[in-house]
Amino acid sequence: LAVAAVRAQVQQEPSLETTEDTGINISCSHPDKRSGDFIHFYRQLPGQSLEHLVGTARGFKDVRAPAGRLWVSEDGRSSALWLRRPRRGDAAVYYCALG
Repeated sequence: LAVAAVRAQVQQEPSLETTEDTGINISCSHPDKRSGDFIHFYRQLPGQSLEHLVGTARGFKDVRAPAGRLWVSEDGRSSALWLRRPRRGDAAVYYCALG
């Protein structure tokens, strides 16, 4: 599986890889986050539209599909989307965004 990221107001690694069924963290840094901002993760599967996965301001929030969890630090300046057991079909571009 390969994961690519695009840089905007947030900073992500340009790409990550894992093997099928091996968990992966997609980290994101957002030093300009304000207290009311949410961190959102989206993904775009090849040939498909952008899909919203999860969003929260801080703490943990579970993700149903693909199974995993979003974590946002208490100060809101970093986050990570953990995919528990990614499958080949989860290979996509994953985006982190402030909103």
